[in-house]
Amino acid sequence: MAETKRIPVNEAYQKVKTGKALLVCGYDDDARFKALRLEGALSFKEFETRLSSLSKDQEIIFYCA
Repeated sequence: MAETKRIPVNEAYQKVKTGKALLVCGYDDDARFKALRLEGALSFKEFETRLSSLSKDQEIIFYCA
C-alpha cells in the first residue's frame, strides 16, 4: 500500500481539474458533506459505490475540514 501524504491545495486542484485524481470528502455524514463540499468532490457514500469500478492506479485525494 502506498504511503499517505499531504499535498498542497493548488496541486490537488490541478489534479482534480485535469481528471488525474478523484476528490473525496472524508466525512460519511451527508449533512457535513453538503456543508463542506468542494467543487468536483464526491461524497464518501458516492465514493464507496464507485470503489469497485475504480482502477487500482486511480489517485484519490481525501479532504476534511
